[in-house]
Amino acid sequence: MLENLFSLVKEQGFDSVINNPEVPNEQNDAVLASATDSVAGGLQNALASGGLQNVLSLFGNKDTNAGGGIGGLMNNPIVQSIIGNFTNKLTNEQGISSDKASGIASNLIPSVISSLIGKTTNPNDSSFDMNSIIGSLTGGGGSNNGGGFDFNSILSKFSGGGGLDTDGDGKVELSDIISKVSGGAQQAQTGGGGGLMDMIKGFMK
Repeated sequence: MLENLFSLVKEQGFDSVINNPEVPNEQNDAVLASATDSVAGGLQNALASGGLQNVLSLFGNKDTNAGGGIGGLMNNPIVQSIIGNFTNKLTNEQGISSDKASGIASNLIPSVISSLIGKTTNPNDSSFDMNSIIGSLTGGGGSNNGGGFDFNSILSKFSGGGGLDTDGDGKVELSDIISKVSGGAQQAQTGGGGGLMDMIKGFMK
């Protein structure tokens, strides 16, 4: 998933990074890697803090993804956090001024998230799916997060507008899934291997 995400960031960052005179050419790959790390890390942080429903809502809310468009995404707390994190990386690691960094992050991150959501929810696009995304961020890798849950199916319930309250009783029996995903994400964050950024750097050519 991370390699596909890095490719997606490169595609979406053609104007905001690669062709942007504010970003020195020799820093292009590092900036794109930081963006990839910020997106993956932001989603992982949300999962680790028990925010599985928030992540699924981000990917499954038609009002946010379609009607609200980029503007709707800009109001999402997860997206806002990713933008803030990426802005800080640009300023502290690449030495880009805070106002320019904020502009780059606010341009690139929502377009990446929007494209990621579109590909994930498109049955004709196999580059991303909810199982591979959550699996890669919780240490499961591949298309399975190791917990035996079908997140593609769960996401379809969000996309249908009914959330996960499938029986209409006002309750969402999701606590065991949230706990397992949260634990997996926390373990992935603190485990060995150097973390997300080291893996992402391996995709840089």
